[in-house]
Amino acid sequence: MFDPTVFDNLKVVLEGAVYDLDLRGLLRISGRTDRVELSTMSRYYAIQFSLPDKPEPWAELRLWADTEDLAGEILELNSVTLGCQMQPVFYKHLKDPADECPVIERLTTEIWGSHIHQIQRIVSVYGDTQALPLDEIIVQFNRRFGEEVASDLPQMLDHMLIMLERL
Repeated sequence: MFDPTVFDNLKVVLEGAVYDLDLRGLLRISGRTDRVELSTMSRYYAIQFSLPDKPEPWAELRLWADTEDLAGEILELNSVTLGCQMQPVFYKHLKDPADECPVIERLTTEIWGSHIHQIQRIVSVYGDTQALPLDEIIVQFNRRFGEEVASDLPQMLDHMLIMLERL
């Protein structure tokens, strides 16, 4: 009998929660990625969405499990802390990164707390003076998530919607 992995279970709950919010008109799904990386035997899932009336900013919720996570669970190794990584990411074009990035940093801390690690990565197109720089705002929890967080996923999505509204 096949036992689904933590990754499989969290992916199903996460995907269902996001699609429920889409059906209720609280967000609009714009993309999805579901990969099995055969070279490293890892799994990756991401779903992108925005507020229904605003295509920008947009968000992506990433879920992944590497070889150690998957093998440890399948082989029932007690020496491995089982689970997945989860990462909310937000994207927003900026007019003035020097002014806007500190404001976004404070907002991220206000919404997600000071226990998280945040990264802002600015991407611009060299030579294109018309294109606005894109800020990728990454919320890192620096821990693995197990099935016990499945019931917390709606709250995480609520935080993501609040972040989208306030960005």
